[in-house]
Amino acid sequence: MNRNGPLALAFHAFVVMFTVAPILIVCVVAFTPNGYLSLPTSGVSLRWFYAIADRPEFFASFRTSLWLAAVSSTLAVVLAVPAALALGRMQFAGRGALLSLFQSPLMIPHIVLGIALLRFFSETGLGISGWTLVAGHLIVVFPFALRLILTTSIGLDRQIEHAAVSLGASRWTTFRRVTLPLILPGVVSGWILSFIQSFDEVTMSIFISTPHTTTLPVRLFLYIQDNIDPLVASVSAILIVLTVILMVVLDRLFGMERLLVGPGRS
Repeated sequence: MNRNGPLALAFHAFVVMFTVAPILIVCVVAFTPNGYLSLPTSGVSLRWFYAIADRPEFFASFRTSLWLAAVSSTLAVVLAVPAALALGRMQFAGRGALLSLFQSPLMIPHIVLGIALLRFFSETGLGISGWTLVAGHLIVVFPFALRLILTTSIGLDRQIEHAAVSLGASRWTTFRRVTLPLILPGVVSGWILSFIQSFDEVTMSIFISTPHTTTLPVRLFLYIQDNIDPLVASVSAILIVLTVILMVVLDRLFGMERLLVGPGRS
């Protein structure tokens, strides 16, 4: 059966266009000279890109989102690596229950999770701060990192590690020189997916954000409640361009296939 026939290619092209169309529409609307969202536009203007410079709170929120996503995704990966190695290699009582517990944030609506965390932080006296926001995002992104790292660790050939130990390598050296490079594609892809999830998180963040820790998605959500101008579209267009540039740079420097799939795999 030829899976790359004209019908399959047409279907794939339709799926790609259906996925990319909203992104392209946002980018086009960002260049409108009008003071309202309109498509088609009456011309091309950078008016709303210049308007971002008059909104320093957007820059502050962007820095907050970057910091929050980097910290929460890094912590998620650090915790997910030992958890994935233990769950992927060992059979013990309660293994399935523990795995379900780690994956449970995927099944809880984020609005419920946000209310629960707000109540928990308030009742325990922790209050709402940047680090409680990190804790909330860590809960949300940890299952994504765990799932991807667990996938790579399950198929890991332990004979390679045994060979390193038999040659005199310590457990730490074996992990650093043998195990970690083998699961690196899962670690990198888990970190990237966790970073994206944290950066885009808005529903839960609304409940546990402060005026000093407002993320960019929350800032945009609050802005569109009172405004209908294309400023949000211009901010979104810049984020799209930055994402594309980052992907191109990573592909040129390291190779996206090598980072996400691993050398010698396809």
